[in-house]
Amino acid sequence: MFSKFFNELRRLDVPVSLREYLDLLGALNKGLGNYQVDDFYYLSRTILIKDESHIDRFDQVFGSIFRGLEPVDFDEEVSEIPEEWLQKMGELILTEEEKKQIESLGGWEKLMETLRQRLEEQKGRHQGGNKWIGTQGKSPFGANGYNPEGIRIGQDKNRNYSAVKVWDKRIFRDLDADVELGTRNIKMALRRLRKFAREGSADELDLDDTVSSTARNGGWLDIKMVPERHNAVKVLLLFDVGGSMDSHVSTCEELFSAARTEFKHLEYYYFHNCIYETVWRENRRRQSRRLATWDLLHTYPSDYKLIIVGDAAMSPYEIAHPGGSVEHWNEESGEVWLRRLVKTYPSVSWLNPLPKDRWRYFQSAGMVSELLEGRMFPLTLDGLELAMRSMNN
Repeated sequence: MFSKFFNELRRLDVPVSLREYLDLLGALNKGLGNYQVDDFYYLSRTILIKDESHIDRFDQVFGSIFRGLEPVDFDEEVSEIPEEWLQKMGELILTEEEKKQIESLGGWEKLMETLRQRLEEQKGRHQGGNKWIGTQGKSPFGANGYNPEGIRIGQDKNRNYSAVKVWDKRIFRDLDADVELGTRNIKMALRRLRKFAREGSADELDLDDTVSSTARNGGWLDIKMVPERHNAVKVLLLFDVGGSMDSHVSTCEELFSAARTEFKHLEYYYFHNCIYETVWRENRRRQSRRLATWDLLHTYPSDYKLIIVGDAAMSPYEIAHPGGSVEHWNEESGEVWLRRLVKTYPSVSWLNPLPKDRWRYFQSAGMVSELLEGRMFPLTLDGLELAMRSMNN
């Protein structure tokens, strides 16, 4: 099994050496794995992985080979019904006609005030119904039910994409920088941002100057060197991750991979839905290692080209209201932070992976486009061409 683990990592181009594999076996012989899957996971990741960009593929291989090795307590009665079947039985399924009969509470302030009242009044678990925080009901608060505008509490993922706030711990994954593109068209579109310059030590032959100088020198060879020519443009990439963006991961990884190839000066960070007071570099550590957006604005000056990637599919409250974030209480609205970004970076574009004809179904997409002065473009080849042209003007 361990040799299969090693071979699968190599097959997916994770740079694992035989020496590291032997070190892992040696650590297991010393009892460091402690015979627990979690302990073995962190031990093997520490020994085998040298670059954080390979963690996602490591997780995929680890999950496919070692899934299901948690110890089983044979003293407990084990149900033969799959757990996901039982969870599905606890979800409220409504027809479109039934959904239209359910009304929202009527605005952000009313929703938050009602939630505060429910938290004060409710003393126990509730299932079904239209009022209390619970499951399988039509209340604005809870899980596995339905409401056109509510706060999701205790549900592992989206079902109806109607929550204006999410009260859960959510785990996102980083984009893979080594995804191989099926086409070079994205790279070609990004090259419109190139701005060449020669900087650094003179280590490249300048043939034209060498020929001219030799001729002026009466035929005596006079070699001229120049610094290497490279793309001097600076790019700051901000990626929306999680939620409705999960279905666009492949497209974003292609863009990310192309950008890493084309731009020497590239910085990237993640956010969720809208940009607020912090961003982060690693999704695994987004709760503990964040960068203040103010520091972002002061670290990367206005000569950076800012590219924001997201579907802008969110509640309008997330843009217009303090506290509107689905995950935390933001002191300043998303609108305030977007205006600061636009003011700091004159060359800015928002790339939207949703087809352009679907933007009209999201009020938030129109709001974001207006805040960016119309510089929202579809994440297509034509859209990339238009975005790169606009940032070069």
